[in-house]
Amino acid sequence: MSTPARKSGPVTLADLLALEEYVRRRYELIGGELVERGAATGRHGGAQGQAFHLLSPYNRRGGGPSERPGGWIFAIEVDIYFDEQNTLRSDVAGWRRERLADLPAEGPVRVLPDWTCEVLSTNKRNDLIRKKRVYHQHKVPHYWILDPGEETLLVCRWASEGYLDVQAAERGERIRAEPFDAIELPIGVFFGDDEDFPA
Repeated sequence: MSTPARKSGPVTLADLLALEEYVRRRYELIGGELVERGAATGRHGGAQGQAFHLLSPYNRRGGGPSERPGGWIFAIEVDIYFDEQNTLRSDVAGWRRERLADLPAEGPVRVLPDWTCEVLSTNKRNDLIRKKRVYHQHKVPHYWILDPGEETLLVCRWASEGYLDVQAAERGERIRAEPFDAIELPIGVFFGDDEDFPA
């Protein structure tokens, strides 16, 4: 089966999990609908991988010298359960380790992330509107949007009235972006620049 069968009424997590694995990984459950993920280009995959790599100093248990970051755990494209009608697959997501010490052996992850990052692709409307609404409704504190086409990073922070754009940067700039502001990020590295990671 290459596409899921249509169903009358809202689709639930059980319907998503009933799909064969090779089909399921192409879909997310958004607002009670199965929504196909956008086609990922090489630039999309590169930006996604670099987001995971650049934040690797945080991807460890806490402790050690206070100037060293840590205390986070990250995952690429795992199913995250938000509610019965929303199971999203963030491009990259992060949890503070005091809330999620280890990723579960089986999905979906049922602890909401503390940070999520979407890399815009052919289905960017979902990232900018539908998924953003779900993240906001469930109070995900930090939301980053990487745009490989424009070579930009938008850093958003949760507020009751909606996500606030707190920083925007483009290729050629270096920023300290919350919640990972202990390190300086060279924006161009997300989009293919060959630059040493800052010490």
